[in-house]
Amino acid sequence: MKYSRCFPGKIPVSRVTFGCGPLSGVDWGNFDINETMSAVSKAYELGVNVFDTADVYGLGTSEEQLSRALGSKRHDVVISTKFGVNWTKKPSQVWAKTFYDCSPKRVVEALEGSLRRLRIDSIPLYYVHWPDPDTPFSETAEALQRCQDAGKIQNIGLSNFPLSKIQEISIEFKIAAVQVQYSLVDREIENKFLKVCGELGISVFTYGPLAQGLLSGKYNKDSDFDAKDCRSRLSHFGKVGFQKNDLVIKKIREV
Repeated sequence: MKYSRCFPGKIPVSRVTFGCGPLSGVDWGNFDINETMSAVSKAYELGVNVFDTADVYGLGTSEEQLSRALGSKRHDVVISTKFGVNWTKKPSQVWAKTFYDCSPKRVVEALEGSLRRLRIDSIPLYYVHWPDPDTPFSETAEALQRCQDAGKIQNIGLSNFPLSKIQEISIEFKIAAVQVQYSLVDREIENKFLKVCGELGISVFTYGPLAQGLLSGKYNKDSDFDAKDCRSRLSHFGKVGFQKNDLVIKKIREV
């Protein structure tokens, strides 16, 4: 395993991160949750020490399952989690209603919930999941800074933020890392994003390197995903998406 020093004074982080979305138990079709739990332990054995989740994944379930899967090892790894997508759910609803919420009140509320579910005292890397158009970032930043000063957050990051907003925020607020989608079918960050973040001293973590499974070779244009699988809603799994990326998939098969 290769490692990088992303955060001063902290342990080196593995160049491979374990994405914990499937630990939510929902939105990935039918699969064996026990296999996924076992994969967490196997990844750790192979040297992976960064595990990424979010409070909205399964409405907290992913964080709880990650804590169980890691056991006492949760204190020895870099857990990154995210807040900023809030939800409401009535007993009669199958799916929760989600909405952006980076208000100062939500910062504290979400953080305490994540700490409780992960069973840790401080979160190594805490991301703002998505920009909230209704909350000035200065208000979010102030709340995050108070939590960091209290020792409940070690590093603060931004997920799914455009480069222009990252540059603007970093002028007055310390951003340790950003998270962005990147794969062989989504290479936009190669143009300018990586260079600018490097100049700003911001670490870049990526998600979706296999394009949610498209680049695994398991699927084709005739693959069918039910409504319980997020891939039924992703454009690159549609017929047009497969046609657009067909050459990339064929080249990967050759390799």
